[in-house]
Amino acid sequence: MGSWRMGMRNASKGTVLISGASIAGPAVAFWLHRYGFTVTVVEKSSGLRGGGYPIDVRGTAVEVARRMGILPQLQQAHIDSRRVTFLDADGSEAAVVHPQAVVGGVEGWDVEVPRGDLAEVLYGAVRDDVEFLFDDSMDALTEHEHGVDVTFRSGGRRTFDLVLGADGLHSRTRELVFGPEQQFHRYLGYCFSIFTMPNTFELSHEVLIWNTPGRAAALYAVGDSDELHAFLNFAHPEPPGEVLRGPEAQRELVAATFADDGWEIPAMVAAMRHANDPFFDTVSQVHLPRWSSGRVALLGDAAYAPSFLTGQGSSLALVGAYMLAGSLADHRDHTAAFAAYERDTRGFVELNQAQVGAGDAALFPTTAEALEKRNRRLRGLTALPPKTGRPAHTALTLPEHTGDRPGNGQWRVGR
Repeated sequence: MGSWRMGMRNASKGTVLISGASIAGPAVAFWLHRYGFTVTVVEKSSGLRGGGYPIDVRGTAVEVARRMGILPQLQQAHIDSRRVTFLDADGSEAAVVHPQAVVGGVEGWDVEVPRGDLAEVLYGAVRDDVEFLFDDSMDALTEHEHGVDVTFRSGGRRTFDLVLGADGLHSRTRELVFGPEQQFHRYLGYCFSIFTMPNTFELSHEVLIWNTPGRAAALYAVGDSDELHAFLNFAHPEPPGEVLRGPEAQRELVAATFADDGWEIPAMVAAMRHANDPFFDTVSQVHLPRWSSGRVALLGDAAYAPSFLTGQGSSLALVGAYMLAGSLADHRDHTAAFAAYERDTRGFVELNQAQVGAGDAALFPTTAEALEKRNRRLRGLTALPPKTGRPAHTALTLPEHTGDRPGNGQWRVGR
């Protein structure tokens, strides 16, 4: 805490509270600290959340990681999956492709790391410079002329110049400022469960994806680990109701949906029932008419979740963090800064969100015809990775910010 207190005494650009310590939160904290802000991060979990399935850092986000100085660590943690095997309902092989051929990444540039590893690297880059409040969250926000009064779940009360919501798909910040999440969630027609299970399949550096119309399963082998990341995904016409807020009801829905399937599905369902780390959610995007209101702004999944169907959630979080912090460094008041952040970033976000509808080779077809069409396309892919990524990954050229240059002047909160 010593270095944080020293930074607070010397701070000249104001105080910022960030809600969320996963990916977007620590990333924007890193840049804001560099630009001279005093930063506090509040996180409802008791500590960093480790684990999680592998995620990709692609295109423009790789350049953000390079500018942060964390790219070598991410490259060291790179999973280096060597093949993706697609299976039919009976477990027979439908296609084998290189991972980059599926995700549209660039071999030797993009990286794939366990989500927990990325979170650890980001936290390590800011923990000595930023105040972290774990096992706490915001209960209420009250904005006034001189700042935002925040009441915490723990009972504490503090005032900040700005508040940033980086608290995910089910953002508490967004709910407090913009209203209930239902109006901003765009349901994409699927539900999923992820969990870990023993690697009894002896898989190594690879992914198995099993499909039948409307249902899919995947097993991710990160290196030669004795543990697999397991994934069950299924089409569900309407978002499941409130009853599915409970974990037992979630497990029952998944089990019932896959009850008649073969291959290794029964073993996966059994592992899900006994897993101590299952996670269930809908496949949704977040679409907001604007990403800020007054002194509060959103980033990452809280503002523009693209869904895992795009593979761009973590990348958008990193890019959005860089763009938001840079806008606050470049502009003399928060109103202009938030407007510039949205103006310069929204096109990139929307291009990547639109990837859910790109092409007919979707990973999770819902009809037999679409599944066969997808398999034909997969079999036609070269075994070699493509030489260039999809334009959406790299469609934003990162600006240089005035905060990177000395003598950029005093920042003030706009009225």
